[in-house]
Amino acid sequence: MTDKLRSPLRWVPSLYFAMGLPFVVLNMVSAVLYKDLGISDAQIAFWTSLIMWPWTIKFLWSPFLELYRTKKFWVVGSQLLSGVLFGVAALSLQLPLFFSVSVAVFAVVAFSGATHDIAADGVYMSELSPASQAKYIGWQGAFYNLAKLVATGGLVWFAGFLYEGFSAVGAATFDAYVRSWTVVLAILCGLLVLLGVYHVRALPAGGGSASEGRSLRDGLSGLKEVIAAFFTKRHIWYYITFIILYRLGEGFVMKIVPLFLKADTASGGLGLTNQQIGLYYGTFGAGAFLLGSLLAGYYIARRGLRRTLFTLCCIFNLPFGVYALLAWFQPSSLWLVGGGIVVEYFGYGFGFVGLTLFMMQQVAPGRHQMAHYAFASGIMNLSVMLTGMASGFLSDLMSYRIFFLAVMLATIPAFVITRLVPFTYDDKPNDK
Repeated sequence: MTDKLRSPLRWVPSLYFAMGLPFVVLNMVSAVLYKDLGISDAQIAFWTSLIMWPWTIKFLWSPFLELYRTKKFWVVGSQLLSGVLFGVAALSLQLPLFFSVSVAVFAVVAFSGATHDIAADGVYMSELSPASQAKYIGWQGAFYNLAKLVATGGLVWFAGFLYEGFSAVGAATFDAYVRSWTVVLAILCGLLVLLGVYHVRALPAGGGSASEGRSLRDGLSGLKEVIAAFFTKRHIWYYITFIILYRLGEGFVMKIVPLFLKADTASGGLGLTNQQIGLYYGTFGAGAFLLGSLLAGYYIARRGLRRTLFTLCCIFNLPFGVYALLAWFQPSSLWLVGGGIVVEYFGYGFGFVGLTLFMMQQVAPGRHQMAHYAFASGIMNLSVMLTGMASGFLSDLMSYRIFFLAVMLATIPAFVITRLVPFTYDDKPNDK
């Protein structure tokens, strides 16, 4: 089957599911792993944050991917490499210095995962027209975040299930955790290898092969050219400001919401158990997110990004007010709490695709499309990372009530810049 006849539904969902797995495992699941194995909170927070840097600086090597082989080559290669490395990490848990070795392995996984992101987005943008990008952007976001559900819900739950089983047959606590997480990392290894093998046939090339005979000097020159071209794009400073401000509120609440849900009511929290949080996030919240992502894709495809962007921004940012209401009224009804989480996740799924598509259609187009999209998404990740780092200090300084109100104030610039941001390229809704 030629690339032209290959349906995007054969590869878009699986491609972005594969993209989400390494990021979520390193960003969230690894913290649970190390907590179970007795590592201190300070070390966990520092090292699991530090290894996420490749997703911010990935634009630095994106020009080199355009010089060598096809985008499909880099996608499949990085999937296979990440899978093998998770297998190595599983073995490293048996070592006395498991923490140092596994962190080093995860750091390499991060570079492989960030490389995969560059190439995967390059395939998506190269193979699909602007109208098709809008049509399938919901599938992209839905399956990227399905990886989050599988990792933070299914795999973490399964690690706990295995731990109970190993403990029941007499294993010591530490040994039981080591065995359970070894199995989980081995599952990740197998899953990513299978996805890589599947994409050998299912994935389109993402454009022709890169020119042969290019040197390292060409790559460095290309990087300089990419950066210079990025900052000379029309409206680029508007676009950078828009990218930073769109997710400003989310960056502040991302790390604090789970703490708020778990904190006892005397401390201003809701006093939920881990089981309740897992139920809300892993079922109702995940379902709402998937629904929001899919509906947003078709909504944008029908009306066009220019006409829908402000609505998307509102639906993305206004639900953060749910946590302000929950913090002020501290309802005991689990229906109200669960309903609030559903509203927030639906809004997140619906609104996030607007920023993704904007970066693809307004920031990335041009000679260095893949590299410039990587640059834009790196700026986005840096914004979320920095606000997340500051959020803990701010929430300690304020009560939860005041903190979530302050977050709502922080979303106001997003509404302003979204209303004002210019479009360089026209989008074409309903383009067949």
